[in-house]
Amino acid sequence: MSADAPRPEPDAVEGAPHPRETRVLHGQAAAERGFLDAFAGGRLHHAWLLTGPRGVGKATLAWRIARFLLTQPLPGDAAGLFGTAPPAPDSLDTPGDHPVARRVAQLAEPQLFLLRRGWDDKAKPPRLKTVITVDEVRRLKSFFALSSADGGRRVVIVDAADEMNVNAANALLKLLEEPPENAVLLLVSHQPSRLLPTIRSRCRELRLGTLGPGEMAAALDAAGAETGADPAALAELSGGSVGEAIRLTNLDGLETYAKLVALFARSPGMDRAAALALAESCAGREAETRFDLMLRLTGLLLHRLARTGASGPQAAEAAPGEAGVLARLAPDRAAALRWAGLADTALGRARHGKAVNLDPAALILDMFLRIDETAARHAA
Repeated sequence: MSADAPRPEPDAVEGAPHPRETRVLHGQAAAERGFLDAFAGGRLHHAWLLTGPRGVGKATLAWRIARFLLTQPLPGDAAGLFGTAPPAPDSLDTPGDHPVARRVAQLAEPQLFLLRRGWDDKAKPPRLKTVITVDEVRRLKSFFALSSADGGRRVVIVDAADEMNVNAANALLKLLEEPPENAVLLLVSHQPSRLLPTIRSRCRELRLGTLGPGEMAAALDAAGAETGADPAALAELSGGSVGEAIRLTNLDGLETYAKLVALFARSPGMDRAAALALAESCAGREAETRFDLMLRLTGLLLHRLARTGASGPQAAEAAPGEAGVLARLAPDRAAALRWAGLADTALGRARHGKAVNLDPAALILDMFLRIDETAARHAA
């Protein structure tokens, strides 16, 4: 990356608008209504924990709430000319031409603070830090000191709260315990169980769910993502996550998963040449993303096998012919247990091997062979 090139944002998905630029949130009406009901009822909590799988719209909702709050009067200022409060808003929508919306889009709103991973400028070349550090959280002290002079609400978005290290989490906890006046903190969390229990206990949770095929298609269309894929298959493969659907599209994930299904359609006795070709596509230092994708998709196949054996056919196929493969390889609960056990051991073995710099292609091929052997034991 050249010195003049814009730095990538850590809270953005390649190929999709940043959440602050996304005007419409699809499939999360219940979460929006939960926040609006609390606001209208005078129960606006000072800290909100937005949870759910990665990529379902948590950050988009956080930005919608931020714009909304920064355009709403404080309770003491809400009375109209004759002393009556205006009707309660029934939407989080903020007009795109509103001054607050324009400033937020440019990250120039003085009453808003975005807490996220920063850049390590001491590294050569500079790179994104892997965690949110305590120094980033300490900047909130200056933010609240400066913004208090203007009055009104102050909003903080933490994206993602899971990425705080221990010191940063403890520093944020102090703010949650003694929040500044008229401050609202919005914590985006993909894995709330990783947060300090004391942080979770001081937040009100808004849970966002996964998207169905229709909602997925609408969200992808709004994001300008041209996948060319069956929305039902994409919803299955992405787990109902728009962000994951876009990542899979960028990496040809649907095509790769279809190749995996075709590979194991012949198990036991998979096509060794096809297995080797898939494994070798993950070789080389530049193919690290491909290796991670193959692990995710193989793990998905194993978990879908386990669920098929335990509870029957899946809601929809994630690849052509998948239903037949799942039904044949996972006909009962005994098979479900075998596949679930293999998902833990084979994936763990591959990840450990990668961590100690073993050959990625050999690790993937070994995982494929273990799947084929498990299918053979079932057939026997």
